[in-house]
Amino acid sequence: MSQDTGPDERAVKPRSKRIRPYTLTGGRTRARHQLLVETLISVPQYDPALAEKLMPESRALYERARSQVSIAELSSLLTIPLGVVRVLVSDLAAQGAVFIHPTAHAYSHDRNMLERILNGLKQLPV
Repeated sequence: MSQDTGPDERAVKPRSKRIRPYTLTGGRTRARHQLLVETLISVPQYDPALAEKLMPESRALYERARSQVSIAELSSLLTIPLGVVRVLVSDLAAQGAVFIHPTAHAYSHDRNMLERILNGLKQLPV
């Protein structure tokens, strides 16, 4: 009797260490989107059919992003180099599979937002 496991329970088989990280990105080193280490991403609407079509590393990123997660966390959790995570996440965002949340950097010229951030920082317990 075969037991059907959900996509998040399915283990992603790691590739051989002989495969260089740049092969996962097709040699690309630049992401299409500005993805800082603190940039949060999430999956707006999970699609199991899309997950099945992705290569193992992209599928692992897609699965982890079902809950809001940062680029740095993805790199650390999946032991994938940060540059590779950026390119693969950018590819997923271009497909509409993941949502890139704006960072404070996106509001760098918005005085109201900067004041809200400053007020929030002042309210943090020391």
